[in-house]
Amino acid sequence: MSDDLFDFSPKVRQFTVVGNPIEHSKSPQIHQLFAQQFDLRIDYGTTLGEVGGFNQAVQHFEASGGAGLNVTVPFKLDAFHLADQLTPRAEFAGAVNTLWFDGGKIHGDNTDGIGLLNDITNNIGFDLAGKRILLLGAGGAVRGILQPLLEAGPSELVIANRTEGKAIDLAQLFEPHGSVKASTFKALEDQQFDVVINGTAASLQGELPPLPQDCFKPEALAYDLMYAAQPTLFMKWASNAGATHCHDGLGMLVEQAAEAFFIWNQHRPSTAPVISALRSY
Repeated sequence: MSDDLFDFSPKVRQFTVVGNPIEHSKSPQIHQLFAQQFDLRIDYGTTLGEVGGFNQAVQHFEASGGAGLNVTVPFKLDAFHLADQLTPRAEFAGAVNTLWFDGGKIHGDNTDGIGLLNDITNNIGFDLAGKRILLLGAGGAVRGILQPLLEAGPSELVIANRTEGKAIDLAQLFEPHGSVKASTFKALEDQQFDVVINGTAASLQGELPPLPQDCFKPEALAYDLMYAAQPTLFMKWASNAGATHCHDGLGMLVEQAAEAFFIWNQHRPSTAPVISALRSY
């Protein structure tokens, strides 16, 4: 009998990212670069989710043999409610960006926070322990990164938001996990921080949060969760305002993807060459 009748090649595992819009996602490129590091065969695509149709999209993907999904705007809350089992960090975040199927159940995790932490501490080389951190915004993006930031041991973490009530709610929720308080933007005057993280989408809309010009301590880090081909408006402003280190969220994107890749494939990829490759395109 011919050996051609037997296929001993590893099965190609199917993954996708669900979002709306989704056409500009870098996730397929990132995960293929990860897979090449281990000679793994994966097929990673994009899925345009319809509002109100997220659950059906996930169920269809699972039925077609899919192994796992990444989830982006605006479906992270839908994924949180869909998952049968959540990791502790997904429960803290109140949102899910990584799903996988195992034992007849849908498992959910949130890798955004650990992605941010790994980028700041490993790639940028900035130690958050004992630092004073300012978080701008009080939406889902900020909630998803709060627990890992507090676990890094800052001296204090301040959440500033246009609607102070939302910042107060977040601060009270995470207060058991570290020194965290809420603030209005006006109350930031005469305060300085070692780290300022922009968790709003304002800079990509041509706007800036109303921050005082002197909010940065010496050698401070300014970090925008958003990323773009050119420095964001927030990064430009921060540089002019005295921030020594200014970075966008591309490293966080790659690092959160690396954590999802590890969950799915039990291989931890090297992120530095992938970040470098994306910067060069």
